[in-house]
Amino acid sequence: RHSGPLYAVGVSLGGNALLRWAQEAGSTAPRVLQALASVSAPVDLAASGRVLGRGLSRQVYTRMFLHTMKPKALQKLAQFPGLFDAKALHAAQDLYDFDNAFTAPLHGFRNTQDYWQRASAKPRLADIRLPSLVVNALNDPFVPASSLPRQSEVGSYVTLWQPDQGGHVGFMAGSPPGHLQTLPQTVGSWLLAQT
Repeated sequence: RHSGPLYAVGVSLGGNALLRWAQEAGSTAPRVLQALASVSAPVDLAASGRVLGRGLSRQVYTRMFLHTMKPKALQKLAQFPGLFDAKALHAAQDLYDFDNAFTAPLHGFRNTQDYWQRASAKPRLADIRLPSLVVNALNDPFVPASSLPRQSEVGSYVTLWQPDQGGHVGFMAGSPPGHLQTLPQTVGSWLLAQT
């Protein structure tokens, strides 16, 4: 049995999932966690999906993601035959197609659009009822700055930290070669201040 305050940090897609948990848990969330932090989360999955579906992002990042995600999905299919359409998965050239073939059906969504809409944390950030820090750099290549929430959209339990620089979970600071201490120090200090 755990005693003392419990904190959670979610990174990237895990950060979005953590925020969605807090939204669904509502007023019961503080019984589980003291506070949470979400780092570089694509809180608007459709906006991030569009960015990753075009240009250099599609050629570099999407290829890399699919190269690792497709084999993992096929391992699930070997475990659970008939779980999804392997032909559609093999044909997937972007995250939209991958989510349509694998993620959406696996998790009970009708299709990618349904998944991206219902699983995005941004529309319900005001529903969160425990201290939550949402960290997004404005230059994140996966999360367009235009898709990020404003403080007026999130409610009193959510604090936004949106620095100009940081990329996707980078947050380098100092003179070259720089250091990576700013993010853990800032997030850790913020979490501990919530006791």
